[in-house]
This record gives sequence, structure tokens and C-alpha cells, in this order.
Amino acid sequence: MPKPASAAARLIVGLMSGTSLDGIDAALVRISGPATRPRVRLLAFETCPYAASVRQRILRVAAGEAATAGEISQLNFLLGELFAEAALGVCRAARVSPARLAAIGSHGQTIYHQGVPARECGRNVTSTLQIAEPAVIAGRTGVPVVADFRTADMAAGGQGAPLVPLVDYLLLRDERHGTVALNVGGIANFTVIPAGAKPEQVFGFDTGPGNMLIDGLVRDYTRGQKSYDAGGRWAARGRVSEPLLSRMLRLPFFKKAPPKSAGREQFGESFRKQYFLKERGARREDLLRTATELTARTITDALDRFVLGSIPIQRLIVSGGGAHNRLLLGRLSQLLPHVRVQRSDACGLPADAKEAIAFAILADRTLHGLPGNLPKVTGARHAVVLGKISQPAVAAGHRIS
Repeated sequence: MPKPASAAARLIVGLMSGTSLDGIDAALVRISGPATRPRVRLLAFETCPYAASVRQRILRVAAGEAATAGEISQLNFLLGELFAEAALGVCRAARVSPARLAAIGSHGQTIYHQGVPARECGRNVTSTLQIAEPAVIAGRTGVPVVADFRTADMAAGGQGAPLVPLVDYLLLRDERHGTVALNVGGIANFTVIPAGAKPEQVFGFDTGPGNMLIDGLVRDYTRGQKSYDAGGRWAARGRVSEPLLSRMLRLPFFKKAPPKSAGREQFGESFRKQYFLKERGARREDLLRTATELTARTITDALDRFVLGSIPIQRLIVSGGGAHNRLLLGRLSQLLPHVRVQRSDACGLPADAKEAIAFAILADRTLHGLPGNLPKVTGARHAVVLGKISQPAVAAGHRIS
């Protein structure tokens, strides 16, 4: 049951694994103050990479390849074990006993996301599926687990994504400066926070591919020996293929007005094959440069098209793996000459840890019975409390009734 609003400090672990499928991010945070105005301190952060065999299993299912219900069920419970290990590991790193945790907030691993309605047996249906069984996490850690965050928003008519904008508002709003909080994970998305904004003035959406396309090409070109273009150095040696870039920029998704969300279904392996792997004779560094430019251009085009004409923006705060890509950040600065581009680290939010921190904060809101979505962002009809709570086993000696 939700706890009453309280300003007492509480320890929560946030667990996140994104569309890049790199591994499990675990952030142990201390939250103080009321859940409506939380003050957050990061105590420890770790990333637990997926073993190659696990990553390939997830990728195969997420790419839509044939899989039995049994395979998905087994993978769900396997990831539950791995997520539990990540939570326990970050507690060890901070020398904090799991018994001191108020909760674990687990995003899980998305293997399917259909944010816009599709016809199913004569009905319009949206759906999403994140795996990493929360009951397993609760059982292994002895801590209540809040998980399955996206479904309540979708049941209320939303797209279930993005959910981090509420956290961006809580932590990054500023009375004098208009702010865009940009996360460049597998998918790029941003939150627009006007100066002095109220929650109902905040909006955000997915802009298109973030690292997903770049990382996929690196894995293709190195046969899995490398998983990302460190610092954007490989792409920096190439030139943009303007014809290829122009073809991709004409895709309807980029012109579609928000709310909108995307995932591997739109910009995963099939996209990579259609636009890049069929480019005969093209230099690999040129294709990587073009993929990086696509990320930069779709972010800045979305800002130009849907934000900058009506809302003054002074700063762009970047988090996620893409914050380490110097070529990408340089292009964002060039394309947005009147906006200060900075990493979220400058605001006390380490770029790699920000999304895991976000799901710790969303779990805290769930425990306090507070909404975790912004309807203007997701398209939901109304705000809803997110997530489902899995309780740990009843302690030995406790009466059942």
C-alpha cells in the first residue's frame, strides 16, 4: 500500500536497462524531503554488462524473431536474477545493507513496445512488455520492488513513454532559464521545461534514434568485437552522405507532432539493414558519420519544429551514453548556436546514472501514491500512479492470518 507523504530520508535503488542492451544500470540514491519536491543524492552507481549470450537472447526476442512463450518466460526470470544481482551489487559498493532500502524501482528490459494503436481482432490495441521478473528481484533482495511502470499510462490512453520527463521537471526546472533535458540512449528523447514552468507546461517526446543505430553499425563492422564508437572518433574520420541522410529525414516519424515514442521496432536492425547495410561501396566511417548526423539533426530539427519558435530555451542538458560522444555534442552545439549545451554532470546528475536515478524517484512517487506520468508528454487522458509492487516473502515466524 502507498505510504503517506513524508519528508523522512529513504534509500531506493533504481534499475534500468535501455534499448542499447548494454547491461543493467543500478543507482543507489538517498531521497529526502517530500516526494513532491525530492532532494536526491547518488550514493553509488554501477553498470552490470550483459554476457554476450544473454544479450543475444534479448536482442533476438526484441528484434521480433520467432520465440516460444517458454523462451520468453525463462528469459523473464533469468533477467529477474540478474537485476537482483545488480541491486545487491550496488548496495555492496555503498556498504549499505539491502535491509535499509525502502524499495527498488526496476524499469526492466523492454522487448516490445507498441505505443500507437494497432488493429488486433477488430480492436485498436497498444501494448508494451518489459521483462526481469520483479517477484524474483523482491525474493532475492528482501526488498519491495516497484516495476512495470509503463502499462498504467497506456491503460489511460498514453504511449507509455517517455516517463523520465516528470523527473526532469522535479530535478532540473529553473525559474529563469528555459531548459531542454536531452537523453541520448538507444533512442533520443527530450523534456522541454519552460522557465518557471508548472507541471502541465512541461512536454517531451522521442526524437528518433540515439545510440541504437551507431552502436548497431559498430557491432556489424567489428563482428561484435566493439559495441560503440568511443567518443565518436571513428565517425569523425568520415563524411556525411547527404543523399542517404536526406532519404532518412523524409520519414514520417520525424515530422509527426508529439506525443510520440519510438524503439527498436522503428530504428533497430530492420532500419539499419534498409538504409545502411545495402549501401554498396560506401566507407564505414562515412556511414557512421551519417548515422551520427542523423541523431544530431533529428534532435535539433525536432527542437526547431516543435519548441524554439514558441519557447525560449537557454540550456540543453545532455545525459545517457550519447553524452560521451564528443562528435555528437559538438554537432549539437553547432546546430544550436544560441543554446548552451552541457552534460547533466554539471547539474549533479551523472550522465550514465540519470535514468536509473529517475526510476528510483518514480518508485518513490508510487510508494507515496503520487502520479508518475505527465499526460501532455505521453498523451494519456489523465495522470496515474505508475507501477506494480511486488513484496518480498513473509519473514519466518510471521503469522499469515
